[in-house]
Amino acid sequence: MTPAQPVTADRQPLLALQGIRAAYGNIDVLHGVDLDVPRGAVVALLGPNGAGKSTTLKVACGLMAPKAGKVLVAGRDVTGARAEDLARRGLVTIPEGKGVFPNLTVRENLVVATYGGQKLAAIEAVAYERFPRLKERRNQLAGTMSGGEQQMLAMARGLASNPAILLLDELSMGLAPLVVEELYEIVAQIARSGVSILVIEQFARTVLGVADVAVIMLNGRVRSIGTPQEIEAELSSAYLGG
Repeated sequence: MTPAQPVTADRQPLLALQGIRAAYGNIDVLHGVDLDVPRGAVVALLGPNGAGKSTTLKVACGLMAPKAGKVLVAGRDVTGARAEDLARRGLVTIPEGKGVFPNLTVRENLVVATYGGQKLAAIEAVAYERFPRLKERRNQLAGTMSGGEQQMLAMARGLASNPAILLLDELSMGLAPLVVEELYEIVAQIARSGVSILVIEQFARTVLGVADVAVIMLNGRVRSIGTPQEIEAELSSAYLGG
């Protein structure tokens, strides 16, 4: 697997979190998080359970309002905007757990994506070109497919709206290593097409092969930001234990 493309200093972030603080009730979870996702880059947000990764994603996609700080999309302040409004601006989230309709066929799941205004024929053409296995399974109930195939379907549905920013939450969860490698190669291809991608992962080394930038988060704070090679050298001491 190869990274999407090198990140250069003149590439302005398409998504930026600035000084984000967030809490669940009286429990503070994020403590001043700064995070940039450059255009057409894959940014891997890494850390153990409880590090604050999923909360960061919720704030970024509008599912949770921050206590303080700003969320910027293409330089525009969208702090507090609803998730559906951000989706219309081109920010799409693929949640943990795949999020397909198990009692619908692959094709029927793609029909759901037409409510965004795209024609089914166009959605299917892109989905089946990027995920040929879905074409073979198009009349199969989604719930009877493998975990990897369901993840492909979830990604195909998310990509149907031609997002500018794609947020992926624990893409590797419950999947075999070879399937994860295949999915992350597709992630790299998507980034090369110009889509900015923020990937939330607990199992760091599954994503470093395609990331342009890697970020380690611990205890609600960004601990380190660097190239995948730089961050990989810190993983053992950070939280992987060797």
